[in-house]
Amino acid sequence: MPQTDSHGLPLSTDSAKAAERFREGVILNLSAWPGASEAFDAALSEDPDFALAHAARARVHLMRSEQDAARDRISDAERLVARRGDERERSHVDVLSLAMSGRSAEALSRVYDHVDLWPRDVTILSLPLGAFGLLAFSGMADHDQARVELCERHAGSYSADDWWFLTHRGWSLAESGEVLRGRGMLERALEIRRRNANGAHALAHAMFEGGCGDDADRMLAEWLPDYDRSGVLHGHLAWHAALNALQRGEVERALDIYAESVRPSVSQGMPINIVTDGASLLWRIDAYGHGAPKALWSEVAAYARQAFPRPGHAFVDTHMALIEAAVGDGPALERRIAALDDMVAAHRLTAGPVAPAIGRAARAFARSDHAECVRLLEPLTGEIVRIGGSGAQRELLQDMLLIALMRSGEIGKARTILDRRLQRRPTPRAAAWRSELAA
Repeated sequence: MPQTDSHGLPLSTDSAKAAERFREGVILNLSAWPGASEAFDAALSEDPDFALAHAARARVHLMRSEQDAARDRISDAERLVARRGDERERSHVDVLSLAMSGRSAEALSRVYDHVDLWPRDVTILSLPLGAFGLLAFSGMADHDQARVELCERHAGSYSADDWWFLTHRGWSLAESGEVLRGRGMLERALEIRRRNANGAHALAHAMFEGGCGDDADRMLAEWLPDYDRSGVLHGHLAWHAALNALQRGEVERALDIYAESVRPSVSQGMPINIVTDGASLLWRIDAYGHGAPKALWSEVAAYARQAFPRPGHAFVDTHMALIEAAVGDGPALERRIAALDDMVAAHRLTAGPVAPAIGRAARAFARSDHAECVRLLEPLTGEIVRIGGSGAQRELLQDMLLIALMRSGEIGKARTILDRRLQRRPTPRAAAWRSELAA
C-alpha cells in the first residue's frame, strides 16, 4: 500500500511504520512541540534509506545550530533521494539543501516554484513563513505583505480547519496589520490543536499588535504550563510574558520571568531566540530607566559570542550590537560595524546598510549622544523592517528612536510617533510616555 505524508503526498518508503513516525515528526515540528527528533530517528530505524526523514532530521539539527550534523544528514538525503525519490521529493530535498547551505535567495525562488506544483507540501511552504523564515530574512521591506500574498495564493489547497495553515495565515495577517482577522484564525487554530506552540506564539504576537497585553497574559498563563521546558519556543513565549510585564511597569516581575525561563543558562530554545530575547529585554529595562543587572548582561554577552562568533546576519547583528554597546565592549562593536560595512560594499548583506547603521545608533545611544542616535535612526524608519523578525521584536528600535528624541528635546517628533502608536495599538508604556510629553 503506498505511503503518504500528513497532507496526502506520496512518500518513497515501503514501511508503514516509518511513514507513521515521519508524519508524527512533521506534525511535532510544525507545531514546535517536543519529540520531533525522536520521531524522525524512529522512522529512520524502520527505513534507513528514507530520504525525507533524513532531510527532516537535518532541519531539526539546523534549528539547534548543530551545523555538522545537519550537513551530514542533508547529504544523506540528497544521495538517497536521487536513487529512490520521486520528482516532488527530489525538489523537496533540493530546496531544503539550498536553505540550509545559506543560499537563501535561491531557496526562496525554488520554494515558490515548488509550492505552485505541490502546494500541500507543508514543510517547504513553511520555509518562507514565520518571523525567522526566508521572507523575513530576505532583506525585503515588504516581507510582511509577501507572506500574506503567499498564504492567500494557496489558501484553496487547505481546509478551513487545517490548524497548521490557519496558524501561518493568521500570523501573517496580524503582522501585516489585519490584526482582528488574523487573531480569529489563530484562536481557531489553537482550538483545533492545543498542542501547537507556533499557534500560541503567533496568538501572543497578534495580541501584542492589537494592544491586548492582558489577553496575552491570560492566554500564556493558561497555556504555557502544559508546554515542556524542552520545547523550542518555551523561553521565547516566556519572553512575551516578561515583555508584557515590563510594558505595565512591573520590572521585578519581568526580571523574575527572565531569570526563570529566558536567560541562557535556563532556556532550551534556539540560539537566535536566546540571544535576541535576552538583548532586547535587558536593553528595554535599561532604556526605560530601571537598570538591568550587569551579571545578566555579562551572561548573555558570553553566550552570544559563542553562539554567533562571526557577523553576517542582520537580525542577530542588530542585537549583538546592543549587547556590545551595553557591556561597553567598544572594540567588538567597532569590528562588527566595520565587518558589516564591508559586507554591504560587497553586496553580501541582504538588509543592506540598515544593520551597520543600527550598530552606530546603538553606540551613540549607549554614549548618551541622543542627537546622533536620532540622526542615524530617523532616516531608517521605513527600512528597519529589512532586518527581519516580528513587529514586537523590531519595536525596540522605534523605542530607541523615541527615547533619543525625547532626551534630545525633539518633543514634537516624539509626540507624533507616540500618537500614531497609540492610535494603532495602545499600551501602558506608550501612554505613560505620552503623559510625560503632555506635562
